[in-house]
Amino acid sequence: MKNKVKFLLDANVFIEAYRRYYSFDIAPSFWELLEKFAESGKIISIDRIGNELKKGNNDDPLRNWAITNFDQWFMSTDDQNVFSAYRIIIEWVQKQLQFREYAKAEFASVADSWLIAYALAYNHTIVTHEEYNKDAKKRVLIPNVCKAFNIPYINTFDMLRALKAEVTINII
Repeated sequence: MKNKVKFLLDANVFIEAYRRYYSFDIAPSFWELLEKFAESGKIISIDRIGNELKKGNNDDPLRNWAITNFDQWFMSTDDQNVFSAYRIIIEWVQKQLQFREYAKAEFASVADSWLIAYALAYNHTIVTHEEYNKDAKKRVLIPNVCKAFNIPYINTFDMLRALKAEVTINII
């Protein structure tokens, strides 16, 4: 099933932005842009990523933002198309000799596998800070699986450029 291209955000997009270059107190416009692009149907994430973000404590600004401002754009992975794609991806990973067994098991249990399955099922572009590594053994990387399935992936900055976004910082 094909939809118009959307950007599908990995947890590290939110976490890295919050912890490093777009914290809420420095660049609130980044978070407003994410909401705006989600409202216009250009970006989403999945429920399992949302669950990761919501694990923080009650005074965690990222957790609270995810619950209050982005919750409706964490799409459900409880979907037959996603289940089918997940099965295909896990079967492929299990056949890869380069990855260690513990890496395969971990991949099957984390949100990354479901994120890729959702992207495969609905023809979305994954946004992640992970990078392709042909020699990866200890971890199954999102870009490695994306490459095998011809799923496009980019980083946050390339997504912002593609969306022609401008993050503003107000000088007081």
